Amino acid sequence: MTAKAGPGVERESVRTYFALPGFRWLLYCRFAASWSDGMFRAGLAGAVLFNPERAADPLTIAGGFATLLLPYSLIGPFAGALLDRWDRRRVLVVANLLRALAILATVLALSAGVNGAGLFSLALLVEGVARFAGSGMSAALPHLVPPTCLVGANAAATTLGAMVAVFGGGCAIVLRALFGADDAGSALTTSFAFAGPVLAALIAARFARGSLGPSTVDEPADAVLAVARGLTDGARVAARTPSVLAGFAALFAHRAAYAVSLLLSVLLMRFSFTDLGLLQAGLPGLGQLALLAGAGILLAGFRTAWLIRRFGRTRVVLGALLLAALAQLGLGLPMTLPTTLAASFLITAAGQVLKLGVDSAIQRDVEDAARGRVFALYDTLFNLTMVAAVSAAAALTPPDGRSPPLLLAATACYLLGGLGYLIVLRRRPAGDL
Repeated sequence: MTAKAGPGVERESVRTYFALPGFRWLLYCRFAASWSDGMFRAGLAGAVLFNPERAADPLTIAGGFATLLLPYSLIGPFAGALLDRWDRRRVLVVANLLRALAILATVLALSAGVNGAGLFSLALLVEGVARFAGSGMSAALPHLVPPTCLVGANAAATTLGAMVAVFGGGCAIVLRALFGADDAGSALTTSFAFAGPVLAALIAARFARGSLGPSTVDEPADAVLAVARGLTDGARVAARTPSVLAGFAALFAHRAAYAVSLLLSVLLMRFSFTDLGLLQAGLPGLGQLALLAGAGILLAGFRTAWLIRRFGRTRVVLGALLLAALAQLGLGLPMTLPTTLAASFLITAAGQVLKLGVDSAIQRDVEDAARGRVFALYDTLFNLTMVAAVSAAAALTPPDGRSPPLLLAATACYLLGGLGYLIVLRRRPAGDL
């Protein structure tokens, strides 16, 4: 299903990418998985944060983040070695089927009233397998589109996938209103997420064996040794690729700041904000927050490739960091419902610009034999950054989420990220900026 296209595709519309059969079917696979992601996360959030049968405070929320992200962060680099050793088509099929089974187990736990570590461990399994499959799709993309199309194709896939995830979250909110906010209703709502990975596995099975890579394998015959090399190999490749390392500095600064904003937003929606006309608090308010964030992702996805061509990668990354800092300071700091929603739109758009830039740098500048490990390392550092930031913020924030000092610290993260980006980028040849 590998497709070919001319060098001018990147300047065409999303419709042009759909003319590439391989890209189109990989996108359908991403859609199915992303819809399930949105359904599962919104269903779980409703069950844990807005369930009258359960209680949530800042430390509980931070514990949920840590339980979901930290263990996978420790094994993520090793999974990268497998992405560069195993047929990625098979990875997508098997991982999605495993994720479907993990979702069913989580649904049973919700219906039985399981709480704390037991519930979060199952959710960890769902998220861990989902991220593994997501890294596989990202690593496979260069096999389906010409090199000159990577920025535009990656932007289209990531952006549309994120929008489908937002739609999935909206579906969960609607179903929760129909089925109820208690454990039984939460379980029934979350159960619908099962369909996504099953469909994704069926779509992935359409690809020919080997068509998604890896093209070559530099792993030793011993599988245990291959897995153990995942962390160091991914780090070594990223360290010697200035475009990737600089992007990491910028994006992880954003993730630290975003984690703080996300925690405070959840607490404000849960304990401080009240409905204001069409603007709502509680879980519907988080739905509106996600909708505006999705709009920001959509805008960034359609304009990032053009921005990079017009202004260059360096100016775009620095501009995104500055925009996020200004939005955090000017809109997040007042801590009102309207300004929080507006900040969500701008900050998420800026973050998506950063992510697309890092994704395309990995896909363009990292050899295929190591690409899976770098993407898995990327996911790992991404998770560790969020865990560290949200845990620190939870220890400092008041229960209602009103903490101006934390928002000021988040603003400083963006500025430090820009400085780190420039420092690392000095190692890169001027012609590649």
